[in-house]
Amino acid sequence: MANELRDPALASKAWPYEEARKLLARTKGGVPDKGYVLFETGYGPSGLPHIGTFNEVLRTTMVRRAFETLSDIPTRLIAFSDDMDGLRKVPDNVPNPDMLRAHLGKPLTQIPDPFGTHDSFAAHNNAMLRDFLDRFGFDYEFMSSTERYTSGAFDDALRGVLRHYDAIMGVMLPTLREERRATYSPVLPIDPFSGVVLQVPVQVVDADAGTIRFTASNGEPITQLALGGHAKLQWKVDWAMRWVALGVDYEMAGKDLIDSVIQSSKIARVLGAKPPEGFNYEMFLDEHGEKISKSKGNGLSLEQWLTYGPPESLAYFIYREPKRAKQLHIGVIPRAIDDYWQSAGQYPAQTVDQRLSNPVHHIPLGAVPEQLPPVSFSLLLNLVGVLGSEADEAAVWAYLGRYREGVTAEAHPELAPLVRHAIAYYRDYVAPTLQRRAPSAAEAAALRDLDARLAALPADTQADAIQNEVYEVGKAHYAKEALRDWFKALYETLLGSEQGPRMGSFIALYGIENSRRLIAEALGN
Repeated sequence: MANELRDPALASKAWPYEEARKLLARTKGGVPDKGYVLFETGYGPSGLPHIGTFNEVLRTTMVRRAFETLSDIPTRLIAFSDDMDGLRKVPDNVPNPDMLRAHLGKPLTQIPDPFGTHDSFAAHNNAMLRDFLDRFGFDYEFMSSTERYTSGAFDDALRGVLRHYDAIMGVMLPTLREERRATYSPVLPIDPFSGVVLQVPVQVVDADAGTIRFTASNGEPITQLALGGHAKLQWKVDWAMRWVALGVDYEMAGKDLIDSVIQSSKIARVLGAKPPEGFNYEMFLDEHGEKISKSKGNGLSLEQWLTYGPPESLAYFIYREPKRAKQLHIGVIPRAIDDYWQSAGQYPAQTVDQRLSNPVHHIPLGAVPEQLPPVSFSLLLNLVGVLGSEADEAAVWAYLGRYREGVTAEAHPELAPLVRHAIAYYRDYVAPTLQRRAPSAAEAAALRDLDARLAALPADTQADAIQNEVYEVGKAHYAKEALRDWFKALYETLLGSEQGPRMGSFIALYGIENSRRLIAEALGN
């Protein structure tokens, strides 16, 4: 299939293919000396993983899959954890903060796990990262900074940093505030007395031997190896060294790291290597428009999304418009679910070029579904809403079976999780906010008209015919340009919400007699 798509993919404007073509130009069509093209994603385990972390692996995987469509060159993806970094502050969303506070400054792998389940704080957070990447079946290799430093795997690259120490300082010092320049060093020694990652000036004693000199926490000048895990590098220098040591060809980063990408790229060139390809995506925002922070815990967790929506809907949301800042909160889930299925429904009839630009083509969670759910998620939510306390799975499936013959959990496995998600979402986030209002006199007259029209329809009337009657009532009681007010009145008086589904479909699903009872309740009858 990849070969069949190769020619149209070379011209596709879908962003993963645009990124993949940059990599194809980098390789000049040939296999790199290391034998593969290397993709990397980085993760700082100083806080709990969140969707922003997952997002980077997913988007990188989309580019990797696109590249594999364009080329037969082997690829690898490394998920790199910077777990030797010193803990700078205690996250707001973890237990035992006082215990963590006692270990500030130490490498994350040397700090006890506040959750009490793993050997270290880093081990706990790394396990969480791997767990939710594994849930989605990502093809990746996990790599630990601590393991690479302490095993000596980075020693040659570290010697390169020491040999080019002055040139790297020349890159970094102009970017720092005056007071920071006085103490800045690309190399951060591990204090032999406290175990803290020190931020102190360093003198290179012997680059080839890997020795440095610095003042320890007890005030004594010390000559110590920088190799074998006795030191690590400052973040931007570390990033560049990693690119060089591993031979990274592609790594994307958030817009907030543009400056870091620029400086790290300069340092990679100082070390004699070409920096990787990549692009800067916009950051996710919370519901208040603030940047999501794993230390604040103000983001939406992966577990929360998967409670209220299927994984495909999350992947769809992440794929769309990576260069535009998007709010990421519970309220975006229903729209993402329905948009995903709308795109999946369009896919079979599309041309090859159109398919390559369809988000579902890029979601690495299996084949594009062939069967679509018979109802939208928004319609399910409204059904659950009017069922109220009776809204369990059996009740919802009973209504779905009456709405369309043959609709069962067995016949529609794609719908089964949506029913569970709708019940959970309504219970936790919709029900507490709903408030049906009484209709105005004009709205009451329109509702009585609608009730009379519904009373004249057979019980098995199809959704389109019911929708026509709803429109006719609106045209009779509202000016043509005010039909939106009619539908808003229906949503607010019958469903308790400012927005709602296509009313013909809702009435067909809920039943004409049940819908008439809703109208009677709204009218106070």
